Amino acid sequence: MNKYENLYVINAELTDEEIKSVVEKFAKVITDNGGEVEKIDEWGKRRLAYPINYKTEGYYVLVLFNAEGKVPAELQRNLKNDERIMRYVVERVEA
Repeated sequence: MNKYENLYVINAELTDEEIKSVVEKFAKVITDNGGEVEKIDEWGKRRLAYPINYKTEGYYVLVLFNAEGKVPAELQRNLKNDERIMRYVVERVEA
């Protein structure tokens, strides 16, 4: 299995419960496809470097996980289709 890092920014206008459900949803996408979540680091609300869709704040989440090659593609597909996600990146980390 390869090691991956996923950083995504959630719309900060969501409630705490909605943010928690978004984080759980994407952790479940990883585990349901055969990956294992190593760590979820919620950075919280931070100012964006530049406005995205007229918003200046986002809720940052960093996820470290181990998975086979198909899992990151499925995760990216889910992140792309979720309107609550403002930006995301999934990168393979060298061990």
